[in-house]
Amino acid sequence: MTDWPQIIATYGGIAWKTARRLLNNDTDAADCFQETFVAAFELSRTQTIQNWPGLVTRLATRRALDRLRKRKSEGLVSVGLDEATAPAGRSMPPPSVAEENELFHHLREGLAELPADQAEACCLRFLESLSYEQIAIELDVTVNHVGVLLHRAKSSLKNRLAAFAPVSDESEVNQ
Repeated sequence: MTDWPQIIATYGGIAWKTARRLLNNDTDAADCFQETFVAAFELSRTQTIQNWPGLVTRLATRRALDRLRKRKSEGLVSVGLDEATAPAGRSMPPPSVAEENELFHHLREGLAELPADQAEACCLRFLESLSYEQIAIELDVTVNHVGVLLHRAKSSLKNRLAAFAPVSDESEVNQ
């Protein structure tokens, strides 16, 4: 029998951090958190879970990306009020904070537009710092396929975000 209060206490932080980082909204992150553990419960009824942190990370990422896609389809992907400050420990001038927040907004939109497998691999690699091998296990693909997914995701995001990249002072002088 699985000790669910212990599972949630131990791995709840992983689910929350993953959902909150992608969604930037406490209400959506809370819903995603619940959906993550409901999905984990359903999976645990049919199979033995070998890697709880990996499962929770993958499920939270998948649920958060689904929620981003839903927001985008409803025209609700927007910069939240809680994004209007610099990350903790960083002192940035207000224009830089605004540029960074806008870029994060476009990154979230870009992730929502990627195919699901590419978006998931990208989030697991660059937001959760999983290795290619860990991602391959979680997505049930080969390590080489993880590389292909990440290459495609990065190319797509690079093209999408190029138009929103802040203009450096040096390039302004040359124009």
